[in-house]
Amino acid sequence: MNTTEKKLKYFLYARKSSESEDRQVQSIDDQVNRLKILSRDLNLNIKRIYTEAKSAKKPNNRPLFSEMLGKIEKGEADGILCWQINRLSRNPKDSGDLQWMLQQKIIKSIQTIDKEYLPEDNALLFAVETGVANQFILDLSKNVKRGNQRKVDSGWKCGLAPVGYVNDLYNHTIIKDKERFNLIRKAWDLMLTGNYTVPTVLNKLNKEWGFRTIKRKNMGGVPLAMSGLYKVFTNIFYTGMFTHNGQLHQGKHEPMITMDEYDKVQIILGRAGKPRPKTHQFAYTGLIKCDECGCFHTAEHKTKLIKSTGELRKYTYYHCTRRKVDIDCSQRKVLSEEKLEEQFEEILEGYTILPEFRKWALDVLNEQNDTEIEDRTKVYEMQHKNLTDTQKELDELTRMRYRNLIDDEAFLKEKETLQKKIIQMKDALRNTENRAEKWLELTERTFNFATYAAIRFNTGTPEQKKEILSGLCSNPLIRDQKLLIQAEEWFETVKTGYQPLLQEYQRLELNKLPLNKVKSEALASLITRWHGW
Repeated sequence: MNTTEKKLKYFLYARKSSESEDRQVQSIDDQVNRLKILSRDLNLNIKRIYTEAKSAKKPNNRPLFSEMLGKIEKGEADGILCWQINRLSRNPKDSGDLQWMLQQKIIKSIQTIDKEYLPEDNALLFAVETGVANQFILDLSKNVKRGNQRKVDSGWKCGLAPVGYVNDLYNHTIIKDKERFNLIRKAWDLMLTGNYTVPTVLNKLNKEWGFRTIKRKNMGGVPLAMSGLYKVFTNIFYTGMFTHNGQLHQGKHEPMITMDEYDKVQIILGRAGKPRPKTHQFAYTGLIKCDECGCFHTAEHKTKLIKSTGELRKYTYYHCTRRKVDIDCSQRKVLSEEKLEEQFEEILEGYTILPEFRKWALDVLNEQNDTEIEDRTKVYEMQHKNLTDTQKELDELTRMRYRNLIDDEAFLKEKETLQKKIIQMKDALRNTENRAEKWLELTERTFNFATYAAIRFNTGTPEQKKEILSGLCSNPLIRDQKLLIQAEEWFETVKTGYQPLLQEYQRLELNKLPLNKVKSEALASLITRWHGW
């Protein structure tokens, strides 16, 4: 090294990250000691020592490194002394900054334990060596992610075990902390009563039960902090589940509490709690709209803790989403699912018929089916004849054009007219083909619905309830917490025709006294009118 280089002013920079990238790197103190020896051997002028425990894999993550470069730009030093070039950078941005400052002779020397980098050196060599450091981080990141995902897929959480558990370093699993597991479980039990707050539980845990965290190298062996206990009560890990990258996974560790107990504590904590992710199934979302703005109603679950009994009571509420920004919707009140279903049951009652009326209706429908088939055949034959005749007209028109008996303009105009007719006739023909089956299926389904819908609604699943409501009407609405429906026309006909006959049927009191001549004649008349209707 020449005399000019010996007069340069250096900053000594030592770095070691706590992350996996630097586990094999010498400690900061060891780096500083070795570099001081090197500076004496090379007769370097050290102006200041910078030490930093930060990762270099991301730019702008090291305030002291940035400060050092800033001071070099101001001329307070000319060079950097460090252990290896990867102590200065493991990302392309910092590497580029260093290389640019070196080429511009803002940095006149970067001295490592075994090499010196100078402005006149080959830029490619510096780029390759810093690129190797950056690639090391990329490869390491991929390997770490791959290993973590493999561990997660096997049912084990990555990282430090929560309070009450310990990491089994030999088997790479998480097991119970024999000293603390039962104490943390007792803390959960106190919260589950609903009579304790987090501070009171913490007081019992630390002062009465003598709880202390695990003693580690530079931390631990102290009472649990308030934030630590909140983390316990909001961590789903204690249920046997765990989260990784925002996804919930089933763990293989021993659960401390049940999922219901976890949910109960989240409700007790209120906003401080973090309820587990759920996929709720609401019966009527995507079906009912607001009568004022036309937006769909959405739903949400609310849970209330009854302190006197410890019971968790769940409620479901529907309300307008009010998503149309151009409409100031005034429908802000919620409607409970219980009230909504009460209203629908009352509406449904008006469209419900007795099983006897269903049987009478289906009897006459089956009798009429033969007549319907005969009528359909006649209609089909006529439609088919008309379609054939129109097709012949189109064929004749085409022949006329070939013989030049008609010009292009007239031909195209008449051809378009005939083609539209043919399309319409084919549609009508297809409808007639299925007419008998369709009308019989529709009427059977209508009478089955009218007979059994109310019963099935009371015992049905959310999907079945939604299907029943959508079967009665296609566009249910809510205004001022009131359900509004316009039933399909065939149900309206059932409603208007059935009610007068029902009243007459009830007057016969067939369930109380047997049939006599008068009742038989009245019943026969009623059935006849039902058939005729």
